[in-house]
Amino acid sequence: MTSADEQATRSIAVLVAQEGIEQVELTGPWKALVEGGWDPVLIAPDAGEVQAFEHLDRADTFPVDRTVADVTVGGFAGLLLPGGVANPDALRTDTAAVDLVREFVEGGRPVAAICHAIWMLVEADVVRGRTVTSWPSLQTDVRNAGGTWVDQEVVTDGSLVTSRKPDDLPGFNAVVLDVLAAVG
Repeated sequence: MTSADEQATRSIAVLVAQEGIEQVELTGPWKALVEGGWDPVLIAPDAGEVQAFEHLDRADTFPVDRTVADVTVGGFAGLLLPGGVANPDALRTDTAAVDLVREFVEGGRPVAAICHAIWMLVEADVVRGRTVTSWPSLQTDVRNAGGTWVDQEVVTDGSLVTSRKPDDLPGFNAVVLDVLAAVG
């Protein structure tokens, strides 16, 4: 394996909209990935920066590494979907982003979604027949999409890892790292 191939297998796509990302749901898993030896890559529909929030208040901005149009599933070992209400709500209207999520899941690569990010999995039609968790207000969306919703800190269904909220980040991060370790 060449060093470029090895780097690609250590890269994790972190897909967000341009605005509305819950900052701790981006920075907490990002830090865990880096400490676990992974290379997170921030991907958004447009180049430039993305705006994170601490609930409803503007927080930090982060530079976009690559745009959705410039990436393929093959360049990544897995996918992280941070939450925040506005983030996945905006992102799920981007057809290319939804297609990318579907390709990750259908390709069997690890996909981790926290809180409201489950909307991306619902929109990609990949929760049917799966057991997942999310922010509680989204359980009807999951059920309507054919999934089983449970109220647990972290749920793993195959290569899909889901979690409910920022308080669950320690458990979520640990499980995500375990799932990634199994593939790479």
